[in-house]
Amino acid sequence: MTHNDVWSAIDKLARKNKISCSKLAISSGLDATTFNKSKRYSVFGKPRWPSMHSISKILESTSTSPTEFAAFIEDNKQEH
Repeated sequence: MTHNDVWSAIDKLARKNKISCSKLAISSGLDATTFNKSKRYSVFGKPRWPSMHSISKILESTSTSPTEFAAFIEDNKQEH
């Protein structure tokens, strides 16, 4: 599982729910900028991973199981 796989899974979850990543964050009780593409890497290019807390919140708010989210990660791995 890579940094890109996890972020792609978050993007897919938002698309599945027909909302933006910003709206996904807001509907999960997170800051609107939590999943912005600009926050996925530090200014030095170091990958920033989403926290388990954030992932837990988006799974709960979208009624997505961890297994389904893991399938999004696997889908991305197979695409690349």
